[in-house]
Formats: sequence, C-alpha cells, structure tokens
Amino acid sequence: MVVFRLSFIHILTIKKVLCIIKTYSIIKKILSMIKKYIKRPIYINQIKPFIDKDIIKIIIGQRRVGKSYLLFQIMDEIKNKNKNANIIYINKELNEFDNIKNYQDLLKYIKEKSKNKKSYILIDEVQDIKKFEKALRSLKAVGKHDIYCTGSNANLLSGELATYLSGRYIEFKVFSLSYFEFLKFHNLQENQDSFLKYIKYGGLPYLANLKLDDDIVYHYLKSIYNTIILKDIINRYNIRNVSFLENLINYLADNIGSLVSAKKISDFLKSQKINISPNIVLDYLSFLVSAFFIFKVQRSDIQGKKIFEINDKYYFEDLGLRHSLIGYKQIDINKILENLVFLHLQILGYNVTIGQLKNKEIDFVCEKQNKKLYIQVAYLITEENKQREFGNLLQIKDNYLKIVVSTDELVNNSEYNGIKHLNARNFLNSTSL
Repeated sequence: MVVFRLSFIHILTIKKVLCIIKTYSIIKKILSMIKKYIKRPIYINQIKPFIDKDIIKIIIGQRRVGKSYLLFQIMDEIKNKNKNANIIYINKELNEFDNIKNYQDLLKYIKEKSKNKKSYILIDEVQDIKKFEKALRSLKAVGKHDIYCTGSNANLLSGELATYLSGRYIEFKVFSLSYFEFLKFHNLQENQDSFLKYIKYGGLPYLANLKLDDDIVYHYLKSIYNTIILKDIINRYNIRNVSFLENLINYLADNIGSLVSAKKISDFLKSQKINISPNIVLDYLSFLVSAFFIFKVQRSDIQGKKIFEINDKYYFEDLGLRHSLIGYKQIDINKILENLVFLHLQILGYNVTIGQLKNKEIDFVCEKQNKKLYIQVAYLITEENKQREFGNLLQIKDNYLKIVVSTDELVNNSEYNGIKHLNARNFLNSTSL
C-alpha cells in the first residue's frame, strides 16, 4: 500500500482552488488528488455489507477523526464494484458547496447531478444543511439512490433522523485512532516510546503529517479544539457564556475518571465566585457530549442491573485535545490510562458503564451482544493496591471474563485467582476481547 500525505499548506491551497473552480468535473479531479488515505478496516468492514442496500448510512463522530477519508474509502469500494457508478460528493466544509444551505438546495443539486439515474450520494457534515432530514427522506422515498452521510452532532442527527427516518438508517461511530491504528499511521514499532507518544498526543489522524513534537502537535490540536468548540457548540447552541464553557471543559479535563454531578460542578464554580445553576451545567455538558468532545458514562448496579441517574463519569474523545488545554502531566497517568482503556472499549463496540457493587466500584462493565466482561485499570499493581484491584472483581459472583489492566512490564496474560492481568500496551493493541 502506498501512503500519500499532503502538507497542511497543500490542503489549504487545494481548498482555495476549489473555491474558484466551478465545474463539477474539475472538482472531482482535485478531490481525487487529496483522497489518498491509510485504510481503517475496523470501520470499512462494518459499512461494506450495507453498500447498495436500501438504508441510509450515517457516519458519526467528532470533527477530524477521519470521517471524510472514510467516505473516500467507501467511494473506492463502490468504484471497485461498479466502475461506472455515478458518485455525487458534497462536503459542507468546502466553500464550493456554500450554496447548499437547506434541504431544497440539496435536492436541487442532487437532481442536477444524478441525471435521472441511480447515484451514490455522499454528504460530509450533513448537519450543516438546514432540515437535511427532509431531503434524505425524499431521496430515500425515490428508492434509486445509495446514501451516505457524516455528521459531528449526535443530538441533531439522532433527533431529526428518528423523527423522519425511523428504521430507515443505520449509524456507524468513528473514533480517534486506536493504539494499533496509531502505530500504523505513524509507521512506528510497538514499544514503550511509541506508547508514550500515543498517550501524550492522542489519535487524531492528521498528526501523521506532523513531527511529533510538543510545540507543533499541541499548537495544531489547540486549533482543532477551537474549531470544535466554535462550530459545534458555541455557534450551534448560541452559547453566550463562553468563559463558563471553557471553565467547565478545564474542570472535566482535571477530573476525568472521577464521579461528577451537575450539583458538584455548580458548587465548585460557586467556590470560584462563578454562580451557575446545575440545570445550566447539565445543558452545557450535553452540548459537549453531542459534539463527541466528551463521553458521559453512567453507573450501573451490578447486582440490581439498574442505572443510577446521578454521579456520572466523563472521558475525552481524544486525550491529545485534553493535554493541549491543561498540559500532559505524569501525575495524571492513572486517569489518563483509564481514559485510554475506555476509548479502546468504545472502538471495539462495547456498551460501557461504571459498575457499582455495594460500596465497591468496578471501573468498567462492558457488554456487546451476548458478551460481557469486567475491567479494572491501574497504572501499576503494588502490594498496597493488589487486593483492591483484584479483590473488587473477585466479589462479582458470575463467570464472565474479568481483567485487570496495568502498565506492569512483566505482565503477559497472567492470572490471579482466575482474573486475567494484561499489560496496557497489549490490551490497547488488541483488535478483539
């Protein structure tokens, strides 16, 4: 496989050219120049079975996690099946498509480009088109188009699509690079130095084009943070109290892996002379979750199988973004590792909650289809914490897989009283559990 990478300057230059050139054929030629990519089979293999199926494919995730390049992979899969396929590509992040502002503009554009024959329609950042769901419903009703969309806002997509297209679409979640993808993108060997790079810089795919240096990477990540916060939160929800939003994000960055409630945050802010009600805190938290900037993880009672309504945990979609705000600190390694394990479980498709067993906590209760497992995370296992980390799992009286994940170097799939002990690098480099 040949990997072709363009510098940021080249990308900007191409975008400027796209703003000038108006003919569709030339746009396609220019897009073909920038659509070289490193394959991400974990996602394309999920989508491939649905190509040419009569269901809308919605690809969701935070900005800059690689959704656009996944569309390019889909285009290639379509071309491999049908070299004469009529592909209509719309990217709302390119100025060339600024004239498509609402669902009527979208339908008009597609009618012109489809030429009254079956077309493969791929729309990047569809939520930037007003009432896009009406266009998708209309196109779906026609029955001769294969439709793919990406989006960066969970609430907008799920809410509007559930209303207009219930049962007629399927979602695929895309995340920042996993550890094994990070190694592939950066052409790195699996070792402690590579692992530290992943911990420090996170998994946004574009980092493969940059030197992995603190000043360079965090400067880039801060610009991505500003884009996400401005486009997907401040503008979309008409946020006026930007200062509070930033304080809230910093609070969450300091407290990843800690039990958090809106009241607790409100009380903390009051101690800082900032008077914000718990309801406002809840609203702002929901905005951050909707933009896929953070994940909210609820607690579940392992014995009673109920979900607790208060005291959730929050994890970051990308730790590099978190570090660009408050810095990477070795003292935070326990909660950073916990965040990484959570992300990996998400990538592997598990539904994750925080387990509560009487007065003991299980870091992660993970379920997928008929599969279930329990995970505890610790930086290092010592005589002082061994009983806690393994002991909590031993209190669970069922036969599902139980795992302790730590960075202990000599651990190699060992066991303690029937509980697996895995090295973090091996765990994060796995493609299944």
